[in-house]
Amino acid sequence: MRRDRSILLAFCGLIITAVGCQGVRVLSGQTVCLGGPAEPCYKLAYFRDMTSRVAFIEAQRACEMDGGTLLSVESGAEQRLIEHLLQELSNASSGSALGPGAVDGDFWIGLTRTEGEPQDHGRFASCPDLYRWTDGSTATFRNWYYDEPSCGGEACVVMYHQPNALSGLGGPYLYQWNDDRCNMKHNFICKYKPDLSNKEPDVKEETLVPPHVIATGPSGLLLVYVIIPTIPLLLLILVASGTCCFQMLSKSKPRAKTSVTQPTLWISKTPKTDSGMEV
Repeated sequence: MRRDRSILLAFCGLIITAVGCQGVRVLSGQTVCLGGPAEPCYKLAYFRDMTSRVAFIEAQRACEMDGGTLLSVESGAEQRLIEHLLQELSNASSGSALGPGAVDGDFWIGLTRTEGEPQDHGRFASCPDLYRWTDGSTATFRNWYYDEPSCGGEACVVMYHQPNALSGLGGPYLYQWNDDRCNMKHNFICKYKPDLSNKEPDVKEETLVPPHVIATGPSGLLLVYVIIPTIPLLLLILVASGTCCFQMLSKSKPRAKTSVTQPTLWISKTPKTDSGMEV
């Protein structure tokens, strides 16, 4: 874990040295994007100090921690592009204040050998067919050096970059591929897939009307969104108003007075004569 952290710090240090570059030169640790937003970007991690170079798994982790993967070369055009970037890196290094140009140093790419896999009719694949890209690419493009891969204990792949070496049977050791032991220390190349998440979706000129929805004009919208929802409120107001009116009318009507029957004393105004008395 400490080793991975030191690799990442060194990688970030390379990125800082690239700040201010306007794309005129390719520097180690500089992210290079060519061909538009739909094309991948690349980063060459070149270490002049050989003790700073890393093994295959360390290079793979460094690229992944930086948001990319080890390089997958999916076509001859992409191979030529990487060769051009490596040439520009050598030119930039030769013109820098650090001394002479880039010294010999191969670059890890994201190709590694898997275990033997049975093919049709139970047969096993030959050694060159066992190599797979670590980023999941299924591209079959290969650029092996003469008489490579040699297989055996060599299961990880580098891109040759030995401009000062004598030529071999396959010519100069420049940009061809070679399988090497995975614990060897090399430079490496990261690849960053294009970010298509911000791409605006295509707008189709179609009017999709959901089922059971009726398109209406302004008056229809007024009916649907204003009048109909207020009907329960209007009914409530009407009921409340009727109740109030009824109560007011019942209060204003005169009440019938109940007559109290009292005994009436009849007093005759005419004095009653006593027939039995005579003056």
